[in-house]
Amino acid sequence: MKRIAIAAAACALAATFAGPVAAQDKPVELRFGHWVPPSHPMHPAVEAWAESIKKASNGTITIKIYPAQQLGKAFDHYNMARDGIADIAHTNPGYEPGRFPIMGLSELPFIFANSKEGSAALDAWYRKYADREMKDVKYCLTFAHDPATFHTTNKKITVPGDVKGMKIRPANATIARYISLLGGANVQASAPESRDVLEKGIAEGITFPWGSVILFGIDKVTKHHLDSQLYVTEQVFVLNKPRYESLSPAQRKVIDDHCTSEWAQKIATPWADMESSGRDKIKAQPGQDVYPLTPAQLAEWRKAAEPLKKEWETQVKKAGYDPAVIYKELQDELKKRNAAY
Repeated sequence: MKRIAIAAAACALAATFAGPVAAQDKPVELRFGHWVPPSHPMHPAVEAWAESIKKASNGTITIKIYPAQQLGKAFDHYNMARDGIADIAHTNPGYEPGRFPIMGLSELPFIFANSKEGSAALDAWYRKYADREMKDVKYCLTFAHDPATFHTTNKKITVPGDVKGMKIRPANATIARYISLLGGANVQASAPESRDVLEKGIAEGITFPWGSVILFGIDKVTKHHLDSQLYVTEQVFVLNKPRYESLSPAQRKVIDDHCTSEWAQKIATPWADMESSGRDKIKAQPGQDVYPLTPAQLAEWRKAAEPLKKEWETQVKKAGYDPAVIYKELQDELKKRNAAY
């Protein structure tokens, strides 16, 4: 009876303290750096994500958001998370050629049909490789913007040969290589800097999604728009690894529960809606030339992109992976979610 009484007292003591201990996680504020303006649809999506984290952590995790490159240039956001300048960062891996060869598959033209289900597929596929390819940060999630295309100031691009001799601002390293293969010259500029380089004539065209053309004022300087689903650009949320590991187990679980393929699609959805609506808005503007491709022209573009896949395969082999397996895995995920081109 004495042993039973002691055991009962111990259980009562544990029950007394279990709730308060969990509730007494040390409050933390995490700095989230991204590079799009607050008017961009990703910003309120991040706000909703941060609010959900705050609620799930009983208020112990708050996230302060720094938009519009406040913590550093767009090109630097991955390293900012690695180095602790930001606790969480929105990064575009395509800004750093060759650094993330597996992720580079998502940048190949004619892979994605949409970016809603496509984002969930992209994230689910990449999770298998994230800890190896992005080992110096804590990977959270990946999504993509809606399929994008060429927008030019004066010269109309209809077939791949039209790019020859033109100066184009590319979206990422893969599209930059595509432009080079077609005989064009690349002008490097982040999204917020793109209007300026077009306005000054430093670039004659840009690869960009439709809604962002309006959001960044690029429609004020471009006239011609190739109406084709050419490519997407991946967007990744990563965390500073020591900062993540300093959280309590309960707090880490809250973060983990918000770093999922489901959340990738949630964050992608308002951005996708904004981008897709931009096409009709541009078509309705006086003086804007939005033109479709014929089947024969589309076939030319797809054939011209074939060397990109071969180059990607070579890079992945050098990194020690089987490109055929990786390619099939992404295709299977996209087909499963009805998001394959």
